[in-house]
Amino acid sequence: MKTVIKNIFTTLLLLSVSGTFAQIIKGHVNNTENSPLESANIIINGTTLNTTTDLNGNFSIDLQGKLPVTLLIQYTGYKQERILIQSLPETSLNILLAEDNQLAEVVISSRRRIEKAQNVPIPISVVSGKQAEQAGAFNVNRIKELIPSVQLYSSNPRNTGINIRSLGSPFGLTNDGIDPGVGFYVDGVYYARPAATTLDFIDVGQIEVLRGPQGTLFGKNTTAGAFNITTRKPSFTPGATIEVSYGNYNYLQAKASITGGLSQKIAGRISFSGTQRDGLIDNVATGRATNTLNNQGIRGQLLYTPSENTNVLLTADITTQRPDGYAQVIAGVAPTQRAAFRQFDAIITDLGYQLPSNNAFDRKIDHDTPWRSNQDLGGASLTVDSKIGLGTLTSTTAWRFWNWDPSNDRDFTGLQVLAKSQNPSRQTQFTQEIRYSGEISSQLKGTAGVFLMDQTSKTNGTEESGNAQWRFSQSTTSEKWKTPGLFEGYGIKTNASIHGVSAAVFGQLDWEITEDLHVLPGLRYNYDKKDADYDRKTYGGLQTNDPELIALQKLVYSDQNFAKDTDATDFSGNLTLSYKATDKINAYATYAKSYKPVGVNVAGLPTLNGAPILELAVIKPEKVNHYEAGVKSSPFNNAILNVTFFNTNITAYQTNVQAAELGVNRGYLANADKVRVRGAELDASFVINEHFSFNGAATYTDGKYIKFINAPLPLEETGAAVSFKDVSGTSLPGVSKWAGSLGGEYTTAAKLFGNLGKFFVGIDSYARSEFSSSPSASKYLIVPGYAIFNGRFGFRAAEGLSINFWARNILDKDYYEQLLPAGGNAGHYAGVLGDQRTYGITLKYSL
Repeated sequence: MKTVIKNIFTTLLLLSVSGTFAQIIKGHVNNTENSPLESANIIINGTTLNTTTDLNGNFSIDLQGKLPVTLLIQYTGYKQERILIQSLPETSLNILLAEDNQLAEVVISSRRRIEKAQNVPIPISVVSGKQAEQAGAFNVNRIKELIPSVQLYSSNPRNTGINIRSLGSPFGLTNDGIDPGVGFYVDGVYYARPAATTLDFIDVGQIEVLRGPQGTLFGKNTTAGAFNITTRKPSFTPGATIEVSYGNYNYLQAKASITGGLSQKIAGRISFSGTQRDGLIDNVATGRATNTLNNQGIRGQLLYTPSENTNVLLTADITTQRPDGYAQVIAGVAPTQRAAFRQFDAIITDLGYQLPSNNAFDRKIDHDTPWRSNQDLGGASLTVDSKIGLGTLTSTTAWRFWNWDPSNDRDFTGLQVLAKSQNPSRQTQFTQEIRYSGEISSQLKGTAGVFLMDQTSKTNGTEESGNAQWRFSQSTTSEKWKTPGLFEGYGIKTNASIHGVSAAVFGQLDWEITEDLHVLPGLRYNYDKKDADYDRKTYGGLQTNDPELIALQKLVYSDQNFAKDTDATDFSGNLTLSYKATDKINAYATYAKSYKPVGVNVAGLPTLNGAPILELAVIKPEKVNHYEAGVKSSPFNNAILNVTFFNTNITAYQTNVQAAELGVNRGYLANADKVRVRGAELDASFVINEHFSFNGAATYTDGKYIKFINAPLPLEETGAAVSFKDVSGTSLPGVSKWAGSLGGEYTTAAKLFGNLGKFFVGIDSYARSEFSSSPSASKYLIVPGYAIFNGRFGFRAAEGLSINFWARNILDKDYYEQLLPAGGNAGHYAGVLGDQRTYGITLKYSL
């Protein structure tokens, strides 16, 4: 990390070189009431050159040959103004500063054009890069605390699901054979693997979260919504930010970003992020804390502007994670319907074992298999924007990869039940999107595009039994289960691969019937093809010719091999009616027909009479009918109040099933006949005066299986005479009826080390009600509701030094983020624990 920062400072010096001949700029600074502002600061960004305005608001400043430059105009209590000067102006500048007690009008690009979020008939939540930094939200998992419609569940990076309105990814363990229902885009590039959401943000400018199906504006179809993340772009004006954070548990995070012109037509930007932290859970067996953070990422960008109408952006990035972590702690034991000798407590008693603690929030484990969650993710993209006629033609070409190297202790104990559980994977993807957005006529705007994605994912896995496997797998009272070495070293080696191709044509129109009434139809045609190969072979264990012993081994693991290929086409689309009743009220209604593509199982299949159930290999596509209505309003100055009502019906809902068979790694996929999710959302922001501002969001969600007659058994019903259960009418997993966030901040003008800025004190809160943590509701796998509070105070400056003292989970609340059964469903289950109280300081210096 030190070497990278040293190189960054060297680059900064090179980018800052310029000429030194005298060039004078004169100007005048007024407020919005045309009164002159005396003693306003005029600064040449990236230099120490500055001046102040006189009694009449006039100023002059010598550029000393530095062109192009950006002028920063600062005055206490007013918003900072930035003015790019590319050539010496012929007349003096007239500059107006607005008071800094107004609610900023958020501008977005989700509809492929720059427009105000309040004018867009889509429910959108926007978090600026600065807001995310101030709230300590350095990844998506923390963004969910600002946007309660978002849910993220992660027992490790691979097994990560991101949902919006409780839809998107099957709850539980990840299967490569289906597509996410929530799109994740960074600078227009689609990230196919949900593991990307666990990585640290690098130099983020803005995060836009679109709720509801999105398929007529974006390359990849999504049924639940999309994250549209834009990073800060290269600038021809030299600039740099450096940020260092330190906190308890030896938390250390460093970020740096440098930008500047490399020639008249080429600008560059390089950004770095590194995060480290000691573990939050003690492993009493190793004497070391686990669940550490160890993340590094770097992103480089080159911007080429061959003409006024064309921009070419080349981006490359790579991120690595090397934590000792993602260990889960046993949270409890459910009595199952298996025989008494097959209950968890009886099993560990026979083996002479005792849990290190019966309270998960003692944060103690004794796992004997190392936890490893190594991943590398990166790629490169080339984006060309060219203004043609009344619109812009955009081409985005990208290649990305994801490498996953794990080790897990899936029995969650210090016993050698599973000695190995490792399924390393490599995923690569190529995407190409070509899109045109612009005016067709004075009353008609539109977007049209084509999209292609080619994706390959390969897994070479190993799962191996230890010396305690016999007792956990013992299903009869036969003494042969105790045969020495029968299961020790007995396991499976798996080779699984999936190749997928997705191609689409999409478009959307915005027809202005009158100035206030708009109709927005959209259409999409998609083709999806997936080829899957799965091959699993047993190895090791006691080598014997005894058919009874061989039969016992096959009850634990058996060979399995299948290949499936499938394809499908689909038409989808939406229709939106938008009406601007007044300047402060914008109402809209939407109907959308969407889908999630056909899927395939590539993690093993359940067996019947020893043979895999092949009809479960292919998963039907989801069919979505979505209705939504909302009002975006500004009830009074400096206030926003938005309300949305939605109803989503899904047939052939793709869900994840945790099997009782060890050989079905990470569970398998199945279709639920019909699902319904409906609810309401509220978003509000208020600026009370120049000192106080507040923001809040709340969501009510009612998600149910309308019909699911062949659902897996809940944990406590494992061992029942039937294999499936009708769970129609029960709640979907991961759905809290209520969730909300509320925050506020007090600011006042201040000066620190000669820098104008603001002293601030802020607090944010996030709460959600209880939710089921199992595909079939189990009374033992209900995550209780919880609320957490985060706070901060310090000094914030646009230029120079900023200081932020922060604390997360101030009240040190014990809470689970997820509960999940151990492999084999012996009755014990583990929890993904929320972080305990953390606190620290962040220093940021901007040039």
